[in-house]
Amino acid sequence: MLLRRLRLAVLPAAVLALAGCTSPPIAANPTAPNYMGGPAFQPGMATGHQSSGNLLKNLFGGGGGNKNAANASGSPIAVNAYLWRGTLDTLSFMPLASADPFGGIIITDWYSPPATPDERFKATAYILGRQLRADAIKLSLFHQTYQNGRWVDAPVSPDTVGDIEAKILDRARQLRIETASR
Repeated sequence: MLLRRLRLAVLPAAVLALAGCTSPPIAANPTAPNYMGGPAFQPGMATGHQSSGNLLKNLFGGGGGNKNAANASGSPIAVNAYLWRGTLDTLSFMPLASADPFGGIIITDWYSPPATPDERFKATAYILGRQLRADAIKLSLFHQTYQNGRWVDAPVSPDTVGDIEAKILDRARQLRIETASR
């Protein structure tokens, strides 16, 4: 009987404690190009956790926000918009599996070059910051070969990863120059 009363007293307290929990804010990238088919984010849109008054104000104009020189439209973003677009452009020959503009992660699906159908590649790109710098992009490249009726992991040359990262940086710089000359 005492145990039952104790449970009845602890259960409502636990429910109330959990009801007060909220999730952490989500970093947003409202200026990333929209490659997912939905409505594009606009400058001044809300990012992260905000009250509903600020959210409506930011969604429908007048949001202001922090200005960022690395961003073409001047709205706050979690990652560099030029690196985001440069990565998508550079990896565009591979099918896109997932693109998270809020977290700055781009994942491709497996791609087999037409000249070597017994090989396939997959890439994951991480955009790590707001500045257009070499250390703001990290690429993981996966390589497999078809042997004895199944795909087997194969090594990837570090030079290949470095070359692709350099092409992403070159494309991002080109996009920044094009934007500045408009």
